[in-house]
Amino acid sequence: MTDRTVAAQSSHAVGAQAGTRLDLFVANECRLSRTQAATLIAGGHVSVNGLAEKASYRTLSRDVVHVMIPPPPGREVIPEDLPLTVVYEDDALLVVDKAAGMVVHPAPGNWSGTLVNALMGRGSPLAEGGGAERPGLVHRLDKETSGLLVVAKTEHAHRTLSAALAARTVRRRYAALCWGHLAQERIVVDAPLARDPRDRQRMAIVSTGKKARTTLVRVARFDSVDLVRAHLHTGRTHQIRVHLSSLGHPVVGDDTYGGGGGRRLASLPPRRHFLHAAWLTLPHPDTGKLLELRSALPDDLRASLLSIARMPELYDHPDPLDALGFFNADPDDP
Repeated sequence: MTDRTVAAQSSHAVGAQAGTRLDLFVANECRLSRTQAATLIAGGHVSVNGLAEKASYRTLSRDVVHVMIPPPPGREVIPEDLPLTVVYEDDALLVVDKAAGMVVHPAPGNWSGTLVNALMGRGSPLAEGGGAERPGLVHRLDKETSGLLVVAKTEHAHRTLSAALAARTVRRRYAALCWGHLAQERIVVDAPLARDPRDRQRMAIVSTGKKARTTLVRVARFDSVDLVRAHLHTGRTHQIRVHLSSLGHPVVGDDTYGGGGGRRLASLPPRRHFLHAAWLTLPHPDTGKLLELRSALPDDLRASLLSIARMPELYDHPDPLDALGFFNADPDDP
């Protein structure tokens, strides 16, 4: 596993973020809370052009900020015998159908019960490239998002799959119910994302954020919601949820981004939002052969869709998504 005794170090050019307080700049760049950033600065772990500055320092465009994050206190990730649905596995990788409510990797507040704990409990090898607490992980899903997630078992697979994600040859399509109706059948949202400066637990569209692009295609229109196929071109935190919310059509059940109202109408359980990683295609890291995997809606989302769609013909179909044409990608849906 990766040596947890080594500090993480990074350098960041200020550029267009000139004028930002140092603590806020560090928080944005390193995905930390402002309090955590201020603690690093006070502890002498942050320098500007090689010099120590206060948290209130206003950055200049030519500044280079160096950040050293000390290693956390050693905490071993314990393998656990937890239920896990594996939909594909070979010597190089496995694909998990993650249940809603399961955190993907250990972190403060969630050191057990995570997907990584379950993966380690299976006893199969996992690539170390993801880090000590994220072995094998190539990408992530939010806690309350269900569906397909790729895990690398070898270092070669981890490098190759990570490169494929960056090159956009891994295609991830999500099923989402959003409130209201999209203005067009197909919409591309290209809006950069970063931590919300007013609430560090949320993401927001920020001009200085990281590039984020989502294609949204309406699959079905119901009285109060649209069923949408969302294709990720990039994989930013909460990307689909923020982009849909920015259009005024938040994900049904999403309390964080404005879609939590009407939960009873959508027959959703508490804290659950209607977002499911349903369709995954990727080149195999060893053979290059294209793998295509699908995940039917879990029981809670299936019940929600049937309740809100009011289409009796869907009840007897093994996969309502298939019945509604979700997997019939059009030529313009990359």
